[in-house]
Amino acid sequence: MSAHKGPVNPPKPPPFDFEAFLDTGGVAKNVVKYRRGEAIYSRGEPCDRVFYIQSGGAKISVLSHAGKESIVTTLAPGAFFGEAALAGQPVHLATAIATSASAVLVVEKAQMVRLLHSRYALLDRFLIYVLARNFRVEADLVKQVFTATERRLARALLFLARYGKQVVHPHRVLPKVSQEMLAEMVGTTRPRLNVLMKKFKKLGYIDDNGGLKINEAVLTIVLHD
Repeated sequence: MSAHKGPVNPPKPPPFDFEAFLDTGGVAKNVVKYRRGEAIYSRGEPCDRVFYIQSGGAKISVLSHAGKESIVTTLAPGAFFGEAALAGQPVHLATAIATSASAVLVVEKAQMVRLLHSRYALLDRFLIYVLARNFRVEADLVKQVFTATERRLARALLFLARYGKQVVHPHRVLPKVSQEMLAEMVGTTRPRLNVLMKKFKKLGYIDDNGGLKINEAVLTIVLHD
């Protein structure tokens, strides 16, 4: 009788092949060539596509509140980015620049959503791949893009939206509160609060059409520490 050797570790799954994943869904491919130093997308532009590097490379950078550029991460062939579009992020918070002559596969958001909804066997692997790669990057990005005052404003808005409510709704109309009171809650001046509110509106975190509404799902990312 042979000695028990203990449990055998299962083999690791092969690396996620994004191009093969797209092929299985018959997604139309759009490969765009970029020169070194050319912007793939810029901060503030609509976030409505997923990108995949076939060759070359890219860097993701942000401008701090002091106006200094900081590189969040660098990407090599086989990496994809821009998938925040799938979570409803309206605009890019960072800029993606080609670090060499690059070929980038571009997938429209609607195409990607259809593929994910129809290929359940691959959905889990895709999501795990995205979360594992992006968790650290997103935390670093948020720290560099948003000041402490902006994060306090986000917390105040979420508190006001959820106060006394049992049902969570992604777009909640806030109770009426004066700008003086909100500025006091945040610990800033009213002129500075006006600047921050305009920035949040531009990023799609709030909407003042028919009362002040906040997008709780998107605004929550500001609270990463």
